[in-house]
Amino acid sequence: MSISLQKGQRISLSKEAPGLTQLMCGLGWDVAEQSGGGFFSALCGGQDFDLDASVLCLDSNQKLTNVKDVVYFGNLKHQSGAIIHQGDNLTGEGEGDDEVIIVNLSRIPPRISKLVFVVNIYQCLQRKQDFGQVQNAFVRLVNGSNNKELARYDLSGRNYAEMTGMTLAEIYRHKNEWKMAALGNGFRVNGLEEILRKYS
Repeated sequence: MSISLQKGQRISLSKEAPGLTQLMCGLGWDVAEQSGGGFFSALCGGQDFDLDASVLCLDSNQKLTNVKDVVYFGNLKHQSGAIIHQGDNLTGEGEGDDEVIIVNLSRIPPRISKLVFVVNIYQCLQRKQDFGQVQNAFVRLVNGSNNKELARYDLSGRNYAEMTGMTLAEIYRHKNEWKMAALGNGFRVNGLEEILRKYS
């Protein structure tokens, strides 16, 4: 049975799914309904929302030391082969997961101690878009061996107006097991590069 996570809650992936090696991290969202276009449509630039999910691989000092340790739409596969981004969804249209990232925990190099899952709105300032205009946003973890959902964190209904970037969750090593923390910390940035500076 899936765990519905609260902000700041931590779970042990090893305990929830003993023998877990492969994870699917899914991100989904919808754009808030625009009633008849008009002011709201003009405010958003009349364009689709393009949310970009990325994974930052941090060392034991919680630092990003190599740009190749960022998996995103411009680098879909980590050099270790442990993390694979399934590709960029430019609109958020469709049911279920809009972007998917596959993580093979057994192949993550020992030098990497934490995976940080972040999302940002592409060209947010140019398009005048923020997370206050997004609804039904979620991040979920699925056991890759049996497709059972382990945990879900719903982001909707929270005050993310004016926020254009977000730290969704962390998966980290703790002693001999992997754990997950739900974060949902929003901030205002103009692209992934500004997020990376927070960890450099």
